[in-house]
Amino acid sequence: HGARMPRAMVERFLPSVPYLGNLITACGGVVGEVKNCKDMLLNEEAVMVFPEGVRGTGKGYDRRYQLQRFGHGFMHLAIETGTPIVPVGVVGCEEAFPMYGNLPGLARRLGIPYFPVAPPLPLPFQVSLHIGEAMHFHGPISSEAEVGEHVDAVKAAISALLASGLALREARRSKEATA
Repeated sequence: HGARMPRAMVERFLPSVPYLGNLITACGGVVGEVKNCKDMLLNEEAVMVFPEGVRGTGKGYDRRYQLQRFGHGFMHLAIETGTPIVPVGVVGCEEAFPMYGNLPGLARRLGIPYFPVAPPLPLPFQVSLHIGEAMHFHGPISSEAEVGEHVDAVKAAISALLASGLALREARRSKEATA
Protein backbone atom coordinates (compact mmCIF):
# COMPACT_ATOMS: atom_id res chain seq x y z
CA HIS A 1 0.00 0.00 0.00
CA GLY A 2 1.08 3.57 -0.60
CA ALA A 3 1.09 6.26 2.04
CA ARG A 4 -2.33 6.80 3.57
CA MET A 5 -3.46 9.49 5.96
CA PRO A 6 -4.80 7.77 9.07
CA ARG A 7 -8.24 8.88 10.21
CA ALA A 8 -8.91 9.06 13.93
CA MET A 9 -12.03 7.54 15.47
CA VAL A 10 -13.33 10.03 18.05
CA GLU A 11 -15.93 9.95 20.83
CA ARG A 12 -19.48 10.80 19.74
CA PHE A 13 -19.61 13.99 21.81
CA LEU A 14 -16.40 15.58 20.43
CA PRO A 15 -17.73 16.84 17.08
CA SER A 16 -20.43 18.76 18.97
CA VAL A 17 -17.91 20.72 21.09
CA PRO A 18 -17.71 24.29 19.73
CA TYR A 19 -14.51 25.02 17.75
CA LEU A 20 -12.93 21.70 18.76
CA GLY A 21 -15.50 19.76 16.71
CA ASN A 22 -14.69 21.76 13.58
CA LEU A 23 -10.97 21.21 14.09
CA ILE A 24 -11.40 17.47 14.61
CA THR A 25 -13.51 17.16 11.47
CA ALA A 26 -11.04 19.25 9.45
CA CYS A 27 -8.23 16.92 10.58
CA GLY A 28 -10.14 13.87 9.36
CA GLY A 29 -11.67 12.73 12.66
CA VAL A 30 -14.66 10.42 12.32
CA VAL A 31 -17.27 9.54 14.93
CA GLY A 32 -16.19 6.22 16.44
CA GLU A 33 -19.13 4.09 15.41
CA VAL A 34 -18.73 0.49 14.29
CA LYS A 35 -20.20 1.11 10.82
CA ASN A 36 -17.88 4.07 10.14
CA CYS A 37 -14.81 2.12 11.21
CA LYS A 38 -15.77 -1.06 9.36
CA ASP A 39 -16.51 0.85 6.14
CA MET A 40 -13.11 2.57 6.29
CA LEU A 41 -11.25 -0.67 7.03
CA LEU A 42 -13.01 -2.49 4.17
CA ASN A 43 -11.98 0.45 1.97
CA GLU A 44 -8.38 -0.19 3.14
CA GLU A 45 -8.13 3.15 4.90
CA ALA A 46 -5.75 3.58 7.82
CA VAL A 47 -7.75 4.08 11.01
CA MET A 48 -6.53 5.24 14.43
CA VAL A 49 -8.49 3.89 17.36
CA PHE A 50 -8.06 4.71 21.01
CA PRO A 51 -9.17 1.56 22.84
CA GLU A 52 -9.24 3.32 26.23
CA GLY A 53 -11.80 5.81 24.91
CA VAL A 54 -12.90 8.43 27.44
CA ARG A 55 -11.23 6.42 30.22
CA GLY A 56 -7.86 7.38 28.72
CA THR A 57 -8.51 11.03 27.96
CA GLY A 58 -10.40 11.66 31.19
CA LYS A 59 -7.78 10.35 33.59
CA GLY A 60 -5.92 12.73 35.84
CA TYR A 61 -2.31 13.81 35.52
CA ASP A 62 -1.40 11.58 38.46
CA ARG A 63 -2.27 8.54 36.28
CA ARG A 64 -0.32 9.63 33.20
CA TYR A 65 1.02 6.73 31.13
CA GLN A 66 -1.06 4.25 33.11
CA LEU A 67 -3.22 2.59 30.48
CA GLN A 68 -6.86 2.27 31.46
CA ARG A 69 -9.21 -0.58 30.53
CA PHE A 70 -9.38 -1.23 26.78
CA GLY A 71 -12.66 -1.92 25.04
CA HIS A 72 -12.95 -5.00 22.81
CA GLY A 73 -14.67 -3.44 19.80
CA PHE A 74 -11.47 -2.63 17.94
CA MET A 75 -10.33 -6.24 18.16
CA HIS A 76 -13.64 -7.60 16.86
CA LEU A 77 -13.36 -5.25 13.86
CA ALA A 78 -9.71 -6.10 13.22
CA ILE A 79 -10.45 -9.83 13.17
CA GLU A 80 -13.64 -9.44 11.14
CA THR A 81 -11.95 -7.30 8.46
CA GLY A 82 -8.53 -9.01 8.53
CA THR A 83 -6.85 -5.75 9.51
CA PRO A 84 -3.50 -5.77 11.30
CA ILE A 85 -3.12 -3.65 14.43
CA VAL A 86 -0.05 -1.44 14.70
CA PRO A 87 0.51 -0.48 18.35
CA VAL A 88 1.70 3.07 19.01
CA GLY A 89 2.97 4.58 22.24
CA VAL A 90 2.69 8.36 22.42
CA VAL A 91 5.05 10.05 24.85
CA GLY A 92 4.65 13.72 25.74
CA CYS A 93 0.95 14.36 25.21
CA GLU A 94 0.06 13.56 28.80
CA GLU A 95 2.37 16.38 29.93
CA ALA A 96 1.41 18.74 27.10
CA PHE A 97 -2.30 18.32 27.89
CA PRO A 98 -2.38 17.63 31.64
CA MET A 99 -5.72 17.19 33.34
CA TYR A 100 -5.53 18.26 36.97
CA GLY A 101 -9.18 17.74 37.83
CA ASN A 102 -12.73 17.35 36.60
CA LEU A 103 -15.91 19.35 37.09
CA PRO A 104 -18.58 16.60 36.93
CA GLY A 105 -21.53 18.91 37.61
CA LEU A 106 -20.62 21.17 34.69
CA ALA A 107 -19.92 18.14 32.50
CA ARG A 108 -23.41 16.73 33.22
CA ARG A 109 -25.03 20.08 32.37
CA LEU A 110 -23.09 20.24 29.10
CA GLY A 111 -23.85 16.58 28.29
CA ILE A 112 -20.21 15.52 28.09
CA PRO A 113 -18.42 12.74 30.02
CA TYR A 114 -16.07 15.08 31.87
CA PHE A 115 -15.04 18.73 32.00
CA PRO A 116 -11.28 18.95 32.50
CA VAL A 117 -9.48 21.37 34.77
CA ALA A 118 -6.48 21.94 32.53
CA PRO A 119 -4.37 24.68 30.93
CA PRO A 120 -6.26 26.44 28.11
CA LEU A 121 -3.46 25.68 25.63
CA PRO A 122 -1.00 22.80 25.34
CA LEU A 123 2.18 23.11 27.37
CA PRO A 124 5.51 23.04 25.47
CA PHE A 125 6.46 19.38 25.65
CA GLN A 126 8.12 17.38 22.92
CA VAL A 127 5.87 14.55 21.70
CA SER A 128 7.30 11.36 20.27
CA LEU A 129 5.62 8.38 18.65
CA HIS A 130 6.94 4.89 19.26
CA ILE A 131 5.60 2.48 16.66
CA GLY A 132 5.58 -1.27 17.17
CA GLU A 133 5.40 -4.17 14.77
CA ALA A 134 2.07 -4.98 13.14
CA MET A 135 0.05 -7.53 15.10
CA HIS A 136 -2.18 -9.95 13.23
CA PHE A 137 -5.18 -11.68 14.76
CA HIS A 138 -7.35 -14.21 12.98
CA GLY A 139 -10.82 -15.63 13.44
CA PRO A 140 -13.07 -17.24 13.92
CA ILE A 141 -13.56 -15.92 17.43
CA SER A 142 -14.30 -18.78 19.80
CA SER A 143 -15.09 -16.72 22.91
CA GLU A 144 -15.02 -13.24 24.39
CA ALA A 145 -12.23 -14.49 26.68
CA GLU A 146 -10.11 -15.16 23.59
CA VAL A 147 -10.82 -11.61 22.36
CA GLY A 148 -9.78 -10.34 25.78
CA GLU A 149 -6.46 -12.19 25.51
CA HIS A 150 -5.80 -10.54 22.13
CA VAL A 151 -6.74 -7.13 23.57
CA ASP A 152 -4.37 -7.74 26.50
CA ALA A 153 -1.56 -8.53 24.01
CA VAL A 154 -2.12 -5.18 22.26
CA LYS A 155 -2.26 -3.37 25.60
CA ALA A 156 1.01 -5.04 26.68
CA ALA A 157 2.66 -3.99 23.40
CA ILE A 158 1.56 -0.38 23.89
CA SER A 159 2.72 -0.45 27.54
CA ALA A 160 6.15 -1.68 26.41
CA LEU A 161 6.35 1.07 23.77
CA LEU A 162 5.44 3.70 26.38
CA ALA A 163 8.03 2.34 28.82
CA SER A 164 10.81 2.32 26.21
CA GLY A 165 9.78 5.78 24.96
CA LEU A 166 9.82 7.21 28.49
CA ALA A 167 13.21 5.56 29.17
CA LEU A 168 14.60 6.97 25.92
CA ARG A 169 13.33 10.44 26.81
CA GLU A 170 14.89 10.20 30.29
CA ALA A 171 18.22 9.05 28.82
CA ARG A 172 18.17 12.01 26.42
CA ARG A 173 17.44 14.43 29.27
CA SER A 174 20.27 12.96 31.38
CA LYS A 175 22.67 13.23 28.46
CA GLU A 176 21.65 16.88 27.87
CA ALA A 177 22.03 17.68 31.58
CA THR A 178 25.61 16.34 31.67
CA ALA A 179 26.64 17.94 28.36
